[in-house]
Amino acid sequence: MNILTALTIGILFAIAMYQMLRRNVIRAAIGLALISNAINLYLFSMGAYNGVEAAYSTAIAQISDPLPQALVLTAIVISAGGFAFVLGLLYVVSTRYKTSDSDEIEGLKH
Repeated sequence: MNILTALTIGILFAIAMYQMLRRNVIRAAIGLALISNAINLYLFSMGAYNGVEAAYSTAIAQISDPLPQALVLTAIVISAGGFAFVLGLLYVVSTRYKTSDSDEIEGLKH
């Protein structure tokens, strides 16, 4: 299960980096959302596992560490705010320049 989780995080991170390096600003915003999800999945998986099994699955009285869950919850809120900011900038750029291609925007070339 750890290898499957690591592969999932790696593939999600690679797709996000590929999308962020594209010239289209909309795809870069989608890549930003994917990379924040990959980071959240990484933080949660590092705190939820204790060896081979999940920390909460071995015994009823044993609970998982709440710190990674709190970090992921905080990261979700922060990434949602950052994504809303990026969407606002994308709206302003697309209405002002009538395009989402970063090569066609005149103000970014200087």
